[in-house]
Amino acid sequence: QVQLVESGGGLVQAGGSLRLSCAASGRTFSRFAMGWFRQAPGKEREFVATISWGGGRTYYLDSVKGRFTISRDNAKNTVYLQMNSLKPEDTAVYYCAASRYEIARRYEEYAYWGQGAQVTVSS
Repeated sequence: QVQLVESGGGLVQAGGSLRLSCAASGRTFSRFAMGWFRQAPGKEREFVATISWGGGRTYYLDSVKGRFTISRDNAKNTVYLQMNSLKPEDTAVYYCAASRYEIARRYEEYAYWGQGAQVTVSS
């Protein structure tokens, strides 16, 4: 069992930055791919970014490439999402998730989810 707790959400103006953190319980964090998804009001949850077990591979949603960076610290059981040059369309609840795959981009590949963190970008 893995428990995930997100932090770092908030309100920011367009062009600003936020860093989300996700702390995981358990001793096998390094054997989970970690991902970030988001869900805006009235829309389906969408993949944002994922990072492999050791952190050597990452994938991103096309619209966030070059602006968002996913990273992990296996010694701290924590995954991060650095978000720069934020846009109003990035407004959503952001969810951290853990997958037993080496790397995962599909919602169905994730078994554990955090409670979500609200990110609001004002224009």
